[in-house]
Amino acid sequence: MDNIVKEIDLLLPQIQCRQCGQDSCLAYAKAVAQGADINRCASGGDKLIAKLAKLLDREFKPLDVSCGIHVEPEIAQINPSGCIGCSLCISTCPTEAIIGALKFLHFVDSNLCNGCCLCQIACPMDCIDMVRINRKWTKELAESSRKRFFQKTERQERVKKELEKRLNEKGTASSKRDFLESLKRGTK
Repeated sequence: MDNIVKEIDLLLPQIQCRQCGQDSCLAYAKAVAQGADINRCASGGDKLIAKLAKLLDREFKPLDVSCGIHVEPEIAQINPSGCIGCSLCISTCPTEAIIGALKFLHFVDSNLCNGCCLCQIACPMDCIDMVRINRKWTKELAESSRKRFFQKTERQERVKKELEKRLNEKGTASSKRDFLESLKRGTK
């Protein structure tokens, strides 16, 4: 990763909300380094846009509202009477701040929630609200959010590769058909 991408990424809030149109803050940093608009991060708002404009020697543009609006820090709160335990919120949370299991009530760890709203969007029961909190979004919180996001992403990739490996070790479809045919013939 080149230095300008690192510098941009360090300025981004690391909410991983995808409102900018990218899959992650790092992906947005790469896009900005290649010339994409600097005004698409709703989480960072005008303060971030000003910092990016200065860093990249570009003109300041107000936040592109098609990407959302800037709000003060919020966290998700699950209404227990509406939660059916579908776990869609768990799988979409970039920082694994939602704890629970399939068919059981879920809850949000407020220390890990970065307020991305992805769980709220994913919830089919509309039982997740975003609640304003009295917390400043610091560089330490951003770094923790980035770390947890990449840990989750790396773990998901590792699990996917392990599953593919196990499936491939079991043989190809043709070898399985041959094996079944040999069972039918009584030769195995």
